[in-house]
Amino acid sequence: MPQAAEIAPAILTDPTLYINRELSLLRFQARVFEEARDAANPLIERVKFLSILSSNLDEFFMVRFAGLKQQVSSGVSELSVDGLTPTAVVDLCRTEVNRLVEETYAFWHSGLVPALSAAAIHVSQYKDLSKKQRTHLDKYFIETVFPVLTPLAFDPGRPFPHISNLSLNLAVKVRDKRGEHFARVKVPDTLPQLVALPGALPRKDPEKCFVWLEDLIANNLSHLFPGLEVVESHPFHVTRDAEYAVQIIESDDLLESIEEAVWRRRFRAIVRLQVNVSMPADILEILTSNLELEPKDVYRVNGPLDLGRLKELGALDLPELKDKPFVPYTPPQFNEDDWFAAVRKEDILLHHPFDSFQPVVSFLERAAKDSDVLAMKMTLYRTGRNSPIVAALLDAAVEHGKQVAVLVELKARFDEESNIEWARALEREGVHVIYGLVGLKVHSKIALIVRREGDTMRRYVHMATGNYNAVTARFYTDLGFITADEEIGADATDLFNYLTGYSAKTKFRKLLVAPLNLRARLEEMIEREIELHKVHKNGHLIFKMNALEDQPMIELLYRASQAGVKIDLLVRGICCLRPGMPGISETIAVTSVVGRFLEHSRIFYFHNNGKEEVFMGSADLMPRNLNRRVEVVFPVEDPKLIKRVKKEILATYMSDNVKARRLESDGTYVRVTPKQGAPLVDAQAALITQRSR
Repeated sequence: MPQAAEIAPAILTDPTLYINRELSLLRFQARVFEEARDAANPLIERVKFLSILSSNLDEFFMVRFAGLKQQVSSGVSELSVDGLTPTAVVDLCRTEVNRLVEETYAFWHSGLVPALSAAAIHVSQYKDLSKKQRTHLDKYFIETVFPVLTPLAFDPGRPFPHISNLSLNLAVKVRDKRGEHFARVKVPDTLPQLVALPGALPRKDPEKCFVWLEDLIANNLSHLFPGLEVVESHPFHVTRDAEYAVQIIESDDLLESIEEAVWRRRFRAIVRLQVNVSMPADILEILTSNLELEPKDVYRVNGPLDLGRLKELGALDLPELKDKPFVPYTPPQFNEDDWFAAVRKEDILLHHPFDSFQPVVSFLERAAKDSDVLAMKMTLYRTGRNSPIVAALLDAAVEHGKQVAVLVELKARFDEESNIEWARALEREGVHVIYGLVGLKVHSKIALIVRREGDTMRRYVHMATGNYNAVTARFYTDLGFITADEEIGADATDLFNYLTGYSAKTKFRKLLVAPLNLRARLEEMIEREIELHKVHKNGHLIFKMNALEDQPMIELLYRASQAGVKIDLLVRGICCLRPGMPGISETIAVTSVVGRFLEHSRIFYFHNNGKEEVFMGSADLMPRNLNRRVEVVFPVEDPKLIKRVKKEILATYMSDNVKARRLESDGTYVRVTPKQGAPLVDAQAALITQRSR
């Protein structure tokens, strides 16, 4: 391998050393699709992965693709880090999406539909039903569906109707004495999208036979257009640009600005029109001309639109077709009466969902009721509906009179409306609410509890890699950390003062905070690993994250590899770094694990010549996380916990040979195969087993 000095630094900015961000994201979607095709997964879980893929592609178009189209329409010609223009990336994305969607529908028809039928789960077409079944469904239509529908005509007196984002619709052609007319019928998303019907045979379970809702509506359109002939109808599905939500204009009222952005998002440009392969040219022309779309923005599919709706099959009571349930582990400290004493004794690390999230909820609930707790402060990013976390904060403020301050990040994309509701509910009850910061998105996950203990005031801090969301904590892998460390407590106080007031503070005792010192501290520690390796030849970095995109960080990792430092990267999704390139990244291995749970934890391990250091937190190595968000990365200093993170968590993921894929230097991913005689290791399954013991 060439010495670092032989390689000109300028080569590390060569576009050929980087993978395009959007194409890397689409390759992640391909890995999700692989899980749907994997016969080793339970059938309902395979259907779930197909549903997730569809929803992920919706978000891809709303955010990533929409952003690219904005650049193209604005005449942006600046090259991405991999040397491509926005126009080139748009064309490549279209090609990749079309290929992926074509494969998805081919597999739906040839793979999942037969497998579901073999399991007595039938997703049928209305035309294939018996007369008795049709009568049953028609009755359901009249009683339940018909009252909800609103046909909208399009003619010289009535303008083309607004088509809402992600809505499923029927384009209907009707005929009367004057000729043919066009109408639109929206398929209501407030009703089950898969309508249950009696089985084809008497012994069939009626709850395992379904028809798509739009199919039922299409075959009952005569009720909506009495006296007219329904000539034909075809489904269509639109995706609008949602990128506007993060382009908030600075104003005197951030809440008002966010509300306006959410409202305006409903009317943003359409970036994708999905139609069935059978839609005729004349109806498609009506849609494209009125929706102002180019032919390239039309995506034809061979099957039901919006496969994300398949998630409804997950509600079926068929445990034999699902992942085996497990009971999350509750650490023994949370079985004690005095949790605060347990935290004073030692730091506590929780690895969700293998460890229960309930201790986090209960910790905050206990703090709310504890007479010695004087104040509680939190950042909330995505809490979900009916949040027990928010309930604990309200209890603390309303029932127990504590000082409660909450920063609710209103700019959490697609959760803006929910967060606005929570912010107002908290504010109505006297909680000090901060609506995020103008120009920065607060993505950190941190809670501070101030407690009077005798003559002293002690601070307890919970920090995490994931959101305070009790629902997603069941299927995202995240890490939570509870400590009474005095310096971390002081840092947390300084951080909340920075968030809620005016502060020019840029230095912290132990916390790494973006955009203040996180980038600089990570760079310092990587540089330190390089220098130590030159002397001791034992350098090792292990980084686990959702995405690796930041060019300066990738350059630094390339430099570390050139120096010989061993680098293991566990990157779930986007990775713009190319591993295994001679003279550049030979010592770097990149692994992506896609499994039962969504990998969401971020861990940064530094060997540090045997004085191992571990950090974890809310930040990925992306420009937005390092430059434009408030992120918190915290140290884990207890040697027992460092050993657990390295030996139990990181080592388990790096030994995965079931759900892991290895990134090749050409940007492709290859499934890791076990060596002959080696045991099979599914990291997530292994972690369930480890914690259950």
